[in-house]
Amino acid sequence: MTSALTTERATAGARLLGLLARDLAPDRLTTDPGGTAAYAADRSGTRPDGQPLAVVHAARTDDVRIALRHANDLRVPVVPRGAGTGLSGGATADEGSLVLDLARMNRITEIAPDDQLAVVEPGVITADLDRAAAAHGLRYAPDPASAAISTIGGNIATNAGGLRCAKYGVTRDSVLGLEAVLADGTVIRTGRRTVKGVTGYDLTALLTGSEGTLGVITSATLRLRPVPVATATVAAYFATFEAAADAATAITAARVVPAMAELLDGPVLGAIDDAQGSGLRGSGEALLLVQCDGAGALAEAEEVVRVLRKARAVSVRLTTDPAEADALLAARRLALPSIERAGRPLIEDIAVPRSRLAEAVREIAAIAARNDVRIYTLAHAADGNLHPILVVDPASPGVPEAAWRAAGEVFATALRLGGTLTGEHGVGLLKRRWVADELGPDNHALQWRLKAAFDPNGILNPGKAI
Repeated sequence: MTSALTTERATAGARLLGLLARDLAPDRLTTDPGGTAAYAADRSGTRPDGQPLAVVHAARTDDVRIALRHANDLRVPVVPRGAGTGLSGGATADEGSLVLDLARMNRITEIAPDDQLAVVEPGVITADLDRAAAAHGLRYAPDPASAAISTIGGNIATNAGGLRCAKYGVTRDSVLGLEAVLADGTVIRTGRRTVKGVTGYDLTALLTGSEGTLGVITSATLRLRPVPVATATVAAYFATFEAAADAATAITAARVVPAMAELLDGPVLGAIDDAQGSGLRGSGEALLLVQCDGAGALAEAEEVVRVLRKARAVSVRLTTDPAEADALLAARRLALPSIERAGRPLIEDIAVPRSRLAEAVREIAAIAARNDVRIYTLAHAADGNLHPILVVDPASPGVPEAAWRAAGEVFATALRLGGTLTGEHGVGLLKRRWVADELGPDNHALQWRLKAAFDPNGILNPGKAI
């Protein structure tokens, strides 16, 4: 960077700080380096270049509007941030950027039981919304493994999936409308409170999954669903991960639509055992967890059991007791925290057609062996979404070349099998080098034109998503 450009950016940064100090309440702005450093990185482990200029702690839409208007005028990059639990580097903030922290916008402003919807601010914790809905016999269907710590705004930004997406879809399927602030401070409202609606282009769907590169979400109208009258949960162990993947495909072929089907390989089970003192891996080299819900939950689960036994499961267990089911599903929720204890995780997020799940599993194992890289794999098996987690030495100053090579081979495998680079975590920083391979030149160019229409000066989360 030239000295003239460095001076220009420093001047713009100083002017921005003065304007924000003038126009925002004193408790809304952090400029001390000791306070801003904590907002530089997210859970992905990506290490940013330097640290942010400042952090705006937005408590209302007007705070967001003011911050963006001034930053846009001065061409200062802005990084929107929720809880910082993202896994692709989407909330990392480099030197001289302004972090827009939305955690204080954490109010559930409305729950409308008759319309089965909620209106919430972006900083609401996902599990808190689910608990509030439960008081009305409803629930928020998207159920990411990070529900206890992730925010609704972050879920919308990445179009998060989760454990129940096999039956209820990803976040986009539950977002009816949004309030968002564009790069120049313009506040727009998209969508509606109705389930149906096709007036105009679907800007709600476009903003969902855009990773903060098109606008900053300040309110969301979300679809709620009735709590199921019954659930039935099946846990099955298999001798190999490939056999478990084949069994998951067999469930789909049997025309059963479970609410969730989660698959954990042997290394994941071993990591959980090491961290939690359990003995899961002693029961098999793969664990498949399937949950059915609704009035026919038990009948569907019994059909799942028949399919899994035919698929040569080592053991199969069925329960309709909610407490027992929670204990079984705890293994899935403990997977990532347990793997994090084994080293620095690089969490990938490919999806393939469901019929090719076992093929993807075979390829991932071969890639790990070929590159001498540790890969722990878990999956939302019912929709073909795999998380091959590469674990590297946390003392390494960067990502080892072997890990990048293995990641590239995993992505190439996903595309060759007719899949995608990311099913629910987003592109962020970590996958940008492969985006053009999936989109192709014409589609990729169109994406950039859309970005320019929303954010002509390119200040919103630059270097992310596309």
